[in-house]
Amino acid sequence: MALPSSAVKFRRILAHFPQELSLAFAYGSGVFQQAGSSTAATENNMLDFVFAVDDSTTWHAMNLSKNRNHYSCLKYFGTKSICNIQNCGAGIYYNTLVPCNGRVIKYGVISTDALIEDLLRWKTLYVAGRLQKPVKILAQNENVKLQEALTSNLKSAVMAAFLMLPESFSEEDLYMKIAGLSYCGDFRMLIGEDKSKVMNIVKPNMIHFQKLYSHILQDSPQVIYKHQLGKLEIDKSPEGQFAQLMALPSTLQQKITSLKDSPGKNRDVEEILLQVAHDPDCRFVVHQEVNILESVLYIVVSESIVFKYIWLEMGSGIKADD
Repeated sequence: MALPSSAVKFRRILAHFPQELSLAFAYGSGVFQQAGSSTAATENNMLDFVFAVDDSTTWHAMNLSKNRNHYSCLKYFGTKSICNIQNCGAGIYYNTLVPCNGRVIKYGVISTDALIEDLLRWKTLYVAGRLQKPVKILAQNENVKLQEALTSNLKSAVMAAFLMLPESFSEEDLYMKIAGLSYCGDFRMLIGEDKSKVMNIVKPNMIHFQKLYSHILQDSPQVIYKHQLGKLEIDKSPEGQFAQLMALPSTLQQKITSLKDSPGKNRDVEEILLQVAHDPDCRFVVHQEVNILESVLYIVVSESIVFKYIWLEMGSGIKADD
């Protein structure tokens, strides 16, 4: 469930930052209560934000003027260096452990173009994955391409989940699968991070998942949505699965086709996806490729973090830009 009395708190925090934002949202356990956490404990958690901006260089310049202490030693090297770091890995730059308005916050800055690309293609699924779960939208401009991309990301999550689920399942099963998309290949789930994390996210927040997805389910020709019973049935025929495969983001389609395309054949995407749709193991093929996509993401993000630390260590020898 969303925590109470948050609107004023978030507005006050957002007021500390330059207002040239195409999208701003808060996410995570500091915003939506998770199973096993008390309200009091949750309200003391770090607050996580993402800010999408049309011009990263200009936004960071304004933010350096307002909040110079938020930045690491990169502040001494100027906005160009900050943007170079932002463009590594998942395309997002984070300032973390920032005291703000009586809370500790972390905020990431991503360009609007990079966000749209991730939402449409799942290039990294880093921010797109967060937006497949309930978030608190704090600001959004009238960028039509961004709004369409946000909707497309939700529809893609539904199609991917359909392909990995059996013919009949509960609404909770669907949201568990969707919430788990961005954790499928996460090595942290194998080395100690709470493996019930997905369940802890979904169970207390069913109403928020329903707000995100109910209109998509009601409009989809692929599913019979028995809302009152919380049950769904999907078309698992080859024709139904082909339609679902064709609705996936291009990055995931490419992963699936590269797995199934024989060396030297170079068949087109539709031909290969039609073959996958007729495969009795279609759901397992898709699940495998989502795992690989996520594994690559966490390698990319980890390498980006390592690079940033190396860059910072070498910072004293780097010339500052204006």
